[in-house]
This record gives sequence, structure tokens and C-alpha cells, in this order.
Amino acid sequence: MRNIIFILFIYLLIGCNGQKNKSNSESSSKWTYPLTRIVDSANTYWGVTYKDPYRWLENFKDSAVVKWFKKQAILTDSVMNRITGRDELRAEWKKLDNLQPPVYYLPDRENGRVFYQKRMPGEKVSKVYYREGINGAEKLLFDPLNYIKGKTLSVQQILPSFDGKKLIISYAENGAEVSTLKVMNVDSGKFLSDSIYPMAGATTWTFDNKSFLYIWLRTADNVDPSSRLNLKCKLHFLGKSVKDDIDFFSNESYPSLKIDPKVYPFAFLNRDSRDYVVSGESTVQNEFKFYYAPISQFSSGKIQWKVLCAPSDKLVKGIEFIGNKIFAITYTGAKNYKLICTDMNKPDWKHATTIAEEKNTTLESITHSKDFLFLTYSDGINRTLFKYGLKDGKTHEIKLPLTGNASISCIDPGTNDCLVNIASWNKPPMEYFFDAGTGKFSQSPFNQPPVYPDEYKNLVVEEVSVKGHDGVMIPLTIIYKNGLKKDGANVCLMKGYGEYGISLTPNFSVMLNSLAVRGVVVAIAHVRGGSEKGEEWYKAGYKTTKPNTWKDFISCAEYLVSNGYTSPDRLAGTGTSAGGILISRAITERPDLFAAAICNVGDANAMRAEFYSNGPVNIPEYGTVKDSIECKALYEMDGMMHVINNTKYPAVICVGGWNDPRVVAWEPGKFAAALQNASISGKPVFMKVNYDNGHFTEDMDVTYANFADQYAFILWQCGHPDFHLKN
Repeated sequence: MRNIIFILFIYLLIGCNGQKNKSNSESSSKWTYPLTRIVDSANTYWGVTYKDPYRWLENFKDSAVVKWFKKQAILTDSVMNRITGRDELRAEWKKLDNLQPPVYYLPDRENGRVFYQKRMPGEKVSKVYYREGINGAEKLLFDPLNYIKGKTLSVQQILPSFDGKKLIISYAENGAEVSTLKVMNVDSGKFLSDSIYPMAGATTWTFDNKSFLYIWLRTADNVDPSSRLNLKCKLHFLGKSVKDDIDFFSNESYPSLKIDPKVYPFAFLNRDSRDYVVSGESTVQNEFKFYYAPISQFSSGKIQWKVLCAPSDKLVKGIEFIGNKIFAITYTGAKNYKLICTDMNKPDWKHATTIAEEKNTTLESITHSKDFLFLTYSDGINRTLFKYGLKDGKTHEIKLPLTGNASISCIDPGTNDCLVNIASWNKPPMEYFFDAGTGKFSQSPFNQPPVYPDEYKNLVVEEVSVKGHDGVMIPLTIIYKNGLKKDGANVCLMKGYGEYGISLTPNFSVMLNSLAVRGVVVAIAHVRGGSEKGEEWYKAGYKTTKPNTWKDFISCAEYLVSNGYTSPDRLAGTGTSAGGILISRAITERPDLFAAAICNVGDANAMRAEFYSNGPVNIPEYGTVKDSIECKALYEMDGMMHVINNTKYPAVICVGGWNDPRVVAWEPGKFAAALQNASISGKPVFMKVNYDNGHFTEDMDVTYANFADQYAFILWQCGHPDFHLKN
């Protein structure tokens, strides 16, 4: 079979057309890539011309583009199939998965019935179940693998009606994240006639359980720049035609609100605050923008929306509606955030009551049960939980059974039944049932303690601070096998992100830790752009300050080298999604510092990101070329724009999901093309295309195969003895 693939690959190479960059001659590289023509394409913004010679790769409707990606995929797969150790990695992950107890996903109780997704050991995806009560007998409702013959589906969302008798189930194929919505009669286990496609999620049932709100998508085309513009939140009545769905909240139905075309409009009802209907505008911007109206206007046909909060109120991370009270996290006068409260009857955030003052740790999230509001704080490594009494107004710390990265969720906000999960870098997650009323912890009725070999339990974790390029101290997590020699001879994989104010918090990663047990140093750089150190840390890696993100990553790499954990010929970096900015700019700014890199579904062409379906909604995070200052910042972020001909670049594997609606595959594809035509190091640059995947997928077989290729590639290029090319 391998010979057949090789022959087919050679045939495709001979059959390709286009112009090859002179710098990518056979004498400069032992890797023969599919020919990539260069076009005379450019944009001029604010008096500056930006050349874009691979613009033609953006047109997925062009058969030449489709063929180019296919040839890249064949080349990549033909090499990946020859790397020793890859199949052993994948086999180990599957073996460990088969040892684990079932995995349950966020149980939700409505009217006594508990609904959840569960994946059994070795299963590709989760199924949908329910119980009558927490400890009731389990009943299977939906198996996505057996629903449509020959289709690999995964459940995107489940949403029970308030009476627990109906269940919205939305599913997608091959990680596409464009869902089909169905409604099931729970008692019969059969679907009703209602079916909606394409859509991006249901937001709420109505209190009479006869209708629901959902986000309507214009098309399912992930490369159509208009497919996610001017979206609508629609109201669907059970048994009615989708054509009759009501435009409940959108720019078209409420033009006076001047809703930006790029936002996702939504609306919802809350059983803990039944007197109001709430709507909002969602982008990647962290600051909330909500409207509200009396519930009596819900069926009026025209709601008189009032502003509940605007971005200027600086509400982020969490908001809870309880009766007539609204609790929200803000960074107004609190760089580590504080909790405030105002009244729904007359919201006034400037004069809101402070419930929890700012601490020296960051307030990460809030949620509530019947009698308590829960606050989660983080010091960047461990999290602590507090509960605020809704009746007595007193706050107490919850004494956790373990230290680590703790989180809390409520099975049913109408009770005090909660689940607490505690994880760390080198200890598998533990889940507990927590009775908030009594403060007692007990064994979870859902997720049971996982099982791993001893070598996974004894990894060393170091938390250090690294001096950055401007003197700022950057947190760095280092994980390795006990007895490691700091002689510079170790292979090291360093991960970074630094976007949207999202922190890389401690979690037990089987795939990364499987590298550590093989003697690899695993490092996590907590760069600016996350919120490990609060709001200021986030804004210090945002738009015009974005260079701090990859410069912090570079500083952490230099620390690992200077302290003997690894050396430049043994060091690899990886960035996923928006982390593609970090990794593409780190290796274009310091190609000498890395032996290899992974750009996984990565945003590596930031100047063009706003021109595909999911791009506009990300403008609040990155900026737009329509603004002179933000345009310059986007250029600085753009890895492809900073590829220079005749440069010795590290080995790179770019990964794209063919069904990806978040970062379309041409972003990493254009970066790969530029590197293939520019690098003179002789090191390989591959473009891996996952045709059975999107931005990610729940399908564990696909996930394991994807990351086994990525990790085998960098271990091979960094000289790990177990990973090399078969002859």
C-alpha cells in the first residue's frame, strides 16, 4: 500500500502546474513539494503595499486550489507513515483511554430528570443519556454513530425543556461546527418532525415548553465571507415549518439598535429570573453587551429593549441573573477583577454594590445554586472556591479535599447539588459531589477517578518566572520525568497561546504527559494575552501590544536553553488556533532558536483573517485593516507576511481542518507555502490536511491520529531516538 501511495504522489507532482519560487530549488532542499505558483497580488492600506503572492490559495472553489491541498496532504501523509514511534504513541493513547471509567459531560437537571453526554472507554464520540434523578437508572437517548448510516456525527449541544419532556439535540459531521438541530420526545425516545439546518446553537426554551430560540446561520459555507454576517436569533414553534420562524432579535428586526453585522445576536430566558427576557450581542470581545425587557413583552411582536450593560461598563468573565439581582465580574478599578451587583428593575453599574473586593488572586468565574453564589479565584496555578450566601450576604471559603485547578458547576440551580472538579499538571482530575448547603464532599455519581500507570503519576512540575524582553516576569510551567539531566540534550516541546484573555490553567494532558514519560521536557508558557495575571496581562498582549505574546514565548525558549533543559536543535514550539500568531511569529522572528514547530489550525495570516466567514467576529480581538493603527498591528501579527526568502527556518508542520469554520485551512496553508518556497535549511515543511476534521473534533480516533502525526514529526526533527524515518 505504501508503494501505491508513493507512486500516486509522484504522479500528482508531475501533473501539477504553476510557477515555483527560485529560492526553493532542489539543491536547497531534499524535500520535493507540490509546485506552488506565485501571483502578483497585493493590497495597499494607509499608503503601504502588502504583497500577498499566495492569495490564490484562498479560493476553495478553484479546482487548482483543491488539488494543491490534496497534493500537500498526500506528501505529508506519505512521510508521516514512515516515522517510527508514531503508531506506538497512538496505540498508547488508545490503550490508556480503554483503561478509563466513562467520561460524563456537564449533567443538567430539569424537572428531576438529569441529561448528559457520556463517552465509554474506547468509544469515538459521546452518546446522550438521561436519568430520573441523580441516582436513577440510565437510559440511552441518542447514539450519533448509528443515527445516519455511514456518517461520523458528534453531538454539539443538548438542551432540555424546562419540564424535562423534550430535548434539543444538535449534531455536526466531521467537526464542521455547523449543526443540525432535532427535538426529541424524551418519553418515547423519538424525534419530532422539527429539523433546522444550518444553525449555531439553541439558546433557550420558552417557559411553556412549546418553542425555543436558536441562532440562524445564513449558509454552512466556512469560506463564504458573508455566511456569518447579519445573523438572526429566531423563534421556532414546535410542529411549525422553519420557514415560519420569527426573527426574534437581529439588526433587521431591531434596526434602531444598530447591531453590528459581524456579531452573533442571541436571546434567552432564565428560570431563576423569570420576569425578564434578555438579549445580547456576542463577539470575541470580553466585555458584555446585553439588553432586557419585561417578560410580558416576549410575545408582543415588538419588544422595547433597554440597555442592560454596555462594553463601557467593563463586565467580563461571568454574569448571573437571580431574581431581580444581577451579579457580574468587572475590572473597573480592579485589575484582578471584583464582583458587583445591581438591580434588574433599574440597572446602574456605576453605583453597583461591591459583593467581593479585588484580591491578590484573579477572580475567574461565578455560578450559582439555590442558596449560594460561587466565586472561583486563581493564583495562576491553583484555584480556590468561595461561596456567597444569597440570604445572609456572608462569604466563606470552601475547604477543598485537594489542591489544584478547581472548578464548580451546578447540576440544578434550583438545588444546592454541585460538582467540583480538581486537576493539576501531573495528577489526573478528580470529581466530587458537593452539597453546598452542608459543605460536604462525597463521591461523584458521574465521573470516577481515572486510572494511569505509575510513570504518569510521578512527573516533576516546576513553576518558574522568566524575565521577558522588557523586564516583565513571565510564568513558565515545566514538566519532566524525575531524574532529568539539565545538560541541554533533552527534546523539549513548548506550548503557548496568549489570546482572548484565556489562561492556560493546570490540566492533566494524557497526550503531552505521554511525551514527558518518554523523556521529553514539556513546557507551557503563560504569555501575555492570557489573563494569568489579570486584565492588564490580557491587554498587554492585545492588538498593538500583541508582539509581547511571541516575544514572551521567545524569552521562555531562551530560558529553557540557558538553563540546560534543552538546546535550539532539540526545541520545538506549538501554537493552536489563535496561538498560530504566537508560533508563526516566534519562528519568523527567531528561526535560529527552534528545531521544529507545529502551527495547528493556526491563524498565520492575520491580515486576511477578517475576510472569511468567522473573521469579522474576531475583529474586536485583533483589529481590522480598515483602521490605520490596527492595520499595522495586524501586519506585525502576520506570520506569513514575515517569511523571508533564503532563510534557514526550522522544520514546520502546518495543520488545517478542511471543515474548519474558525480558522479556514488556507491560513496555515499559505504559511506552509511561503515557508516551502523560502527556507534553505533543508528541513521539511509540511501541510497536513484533516479532511475528517474541523477546528477540532470529538472523534477520538481522528484526534489521536492527528496529534500522533504532529508529535511524531517534531520528535523526529528534534532527534528523539525513538522517532526517525523508516527506509
